[in-house]
Amino acid sequence: MKTTILAGVAALAIAGSTAVYAQHRPWFHEHTQLSPQDRAAFADARIAAVHAALKLTPDQEKLWPPVEQAVRDFAKMRIDRANARMQARTDGAQDRQAPADPVARLRSRAERMADTASALKKIADAAEPLYKTLDDGQKRRLKVLTHFGH
Repeated sequence: MKTTILAGVAALAIAGSTAVYAQHRPWFHEHTQLSPQDRAAFADARIAAVHAALKLTPDQEKLWPPVEQAVRDFAKMRIDRANARMQARTDGAQDRQAPADPVARLRSRAERMADTASALKKIADAAEPLYKTLDDGQKRRLKVLTHFGH
């Protein structure tokens, strides 16, 4: 009898805590809509953080501008896409933006992926000469700040 009551109380406690856990997540905040200015500011801050953390030597500093420009071009492309999605939601044009035809959606997605691939290749091409000159500490900091491997 005691075992049955204890098992019932345990089951209720587990079920109750699961329901409360599912409803209350204090660490989860509603997704904040960033303004176009916020997106640009955060991109600038991330680029500046990487640059500052690398502590480039004068010779390495000469190799930084093409890397920065390629990263800025990539960030602008992503920001423009995000701003277009946000604008489409506010205009109520989200249904008009996505083609109803699955083949057209695939084609549209492939074009976006090709644009992304091209931008990433430009970053890789610009970063290669600089990366070859980085010491182990600079490479470690670059990895942490750019989340390589995640």
